Amino acid sequence: MTYELQEFALDLRKSTAPANHIGVNSGFTTTAPIENTVMGVKGWFSPPFAARDSILGVRIVADGHSIEDTGNLGKGDCGLLYAGSEWRPDRIARKGTFHYFVNEHLLSLAVKSELTPLVDRPGIVLAVHVKNRTDRKLAISVIPQLTPGGPNIVPLDEWDFVFPRQGEPAQPVEESVWENETARLTLLSDSVGSFSLQPNEEGTVRFAVVSSRSGEAVSGDFDLAAWAQATELFWQQRLAAVNKQIPTLRSDIPGLEDYYRRALLSGMVCLWYKPEFAMQPFPVVAGIEGAGICVYPWDAGGYAGKAMNLLLGKEKSIELVQLMVASGIDRHSRFAPSGKGLDEVYSYSLWSFYNLVWCIMTQQGLIAELFPVMREMLLNDEERLPHWGELLDYGDQRSLLEMRTAAHQHVVSSPNAERAWCYDRLADLANLLQEEGAAEWRDKAERIRTAIRESLWDADKGWFKCIYPNGHVEYVYSIQAYDSLRMGVCTPEMEAALLSHLRDGAFLGEYGVSSISPEDELHYELNDPDWSGGGSYTGEGPVLAQTLWEIKRPDLAWDVLKRLFWMGKQLPYYPQEHYCDRPMAPVHKRGNIVAGLAGVEAVLFGLAGFDPQLNGDLWVCPQPPEVGSISITGYPHHGRYVDVHMSSMACEIICDGETVYKGAPERVLVCRGA
Repeated sequence: MTYELQEFALDLRKSTAPANHIGVNSGFTTTAPIENTVMGVKGWFSPPFAARDSILGVRIVADGHSIEDTGNLGKGDCGLLYAGSEWRPDRIARKGTFHYFVNEHLLSLAVKSELTPLVDRPGIVLAVHVKNRTDRKLAISVIPQLTPGGPNIVPLDEWDFVFPRQGEPAQPVEESVWENETARLTLLSDSVGSFSLQPNEEGTVRFAVVSSRSGEAVSGDFDLAAWAQATELFWQQRLAAVNKQIPTLRSDIPGLEDYYRRALLSGMVCLWYKPEFAMQPFPVVAGIEGAGICVYPWDAGGYAGKAMNLLLGKEKSIELVQLMVASGIDRHSRFAPSGKGLDEVYSYSLWSFYNLVWCIMTQQGLIAELFPVMREMLLNDEERLPHWGELLDYGDQRSLLEMRTAAHQHVVSSPNAERAWCYDRLADLANLLQEEGAAEWRDKAERIRTAIRESLWDADKGWFKCIYPNGHVEYVYSIQAYDSLRMGVCTPEMEAALLSHLRDGAFLGEYGVSSISPEDELHYELNDPDWSGGGSYTGEGPVLAQTLWEIKRPDLAWDVLKRLFWMGKQLPYYPQEHYCDRPMAPVHKRGNIVAGLAGVEAVLFGLAGFDPQLNGDLWVCPQPPEVGSISITGYPHHGRYVDVHMSSMACEIICDGETVYKGAPERVLVCRGA
């Protein structure tokens, strides 16, 4: 029932991902093919090495005729014609054809390639296979053409959400070697690249490009086939480990398996295993295209804290939490691979830190030493920000949703609602640890929620206000309001008002949810989907679905989630954001995002209803859809494994091979803590 590597393969003819979103990452190096080419490679990154504008092209000479591979879109003899590709986590395989009369003789070749990012050195391997489809012997030359561009060595402190800076143009210093003042590129081959092919015979040549420091020769063995095979083996090992950490889902519901599997993969392709990084694996926010090789707590801990904890395991999850603290999560929005904090503070980081810690403790066990850290961070936030009664003023867009209008700023329901949730969690821990302050913090949480209801809720509009320091009021129909619902702020009347907007033409689109409702004419726009409308940040749809399952609105939750199923069939991994009115992603945003893991979280902890408790108990409350069956196997809990098989009228829950419940879906105590 576990996943195999090939199950994550995707025929890219079916993909609607923009060409600049397609890449492949080994956890050590990431690289990308050139659009419409069979062999072209555009750039590779392996921090601290960056070669964004370096290009590896290949030219084939057959029977004396030069065949270019440039993606030429003209007519006639346009060189090698791209005929398709398959994406897989460890490589991108492409194929092409040349079938044309040259000097009155038919020249026919089939060409295939595999592009592999290396797993133990900064570079790539390109395998090229040429097959002679004529009835005569052909002389073949496969000629690599490296355009070095401006490779660079960028300190790990500087890797961020944008692309790393380029170096000066590299110059040839010896045969197949180019360098500038900082970096060197070395082109390698496993053969001379010239050979003869009999009819129907195929020949293979492999090339590699390896980055190193200026003046530093590439050393070691040069078995390029073994280099590429090491990447495949590493991905297989990673998947084998993940199969023990993340449950497998099987279902006869069209689209559900694909969506869940791609959500899982969206987390996996964000894990980097470089020994120079502050931890291994290092869960970056994006990175498939070379940008976004940094950690945002809101992504790594906020959108899918439970799934991230399962993916990393207890020790690595704690290490991530410690890195968040060491990087200055109360002063910075993110941190570089070195662990250095970057940019200014972000308002949702505190809750994200709390959420990840809470997920670790409920899933893995109490970690008493984190209690004083949590207490200090929460109380420091109270001192850092201006007060508006019981509520805090979180400032302008730079520390909130980064919208492009006067909108969700200053005194807002979220993250004040998340702040109340944090006080409740601190009170829970204080009670368990017999520390002082529990009653005070519980009271504080309730005062915050009361202030949100009394000061920010407008019953006539059925929505939350945003209040500026000068008294200006904005009503922003943002999906962020549903986070306040999730945090226990809303009365039944408030809940009904908020849910009335979850309909087609408002927050719901055919292919997802809109971050701003189109009914909000002041703030809705189409050029920035993640927070301003026309689509949403990739984590928002599944989080909304999970929220609806948590408040026992399963029909509406399923309606939201199934609108996202196109992503599992058409995208190799999930992008930073996507549109909700058409099955596409914006070209100008990042090609992948770790928040895609929220799809796993919504299924496991919403649909299936896994609910681990701080005392070690595990409850399960399945809320299956009306049609179809779902099996989720291998949920790990304190050394036990739990399976849930469910349909609309039936449910079976199995713990360590023994059935603990069989009947209609309902909330069940599966096992008690030690």
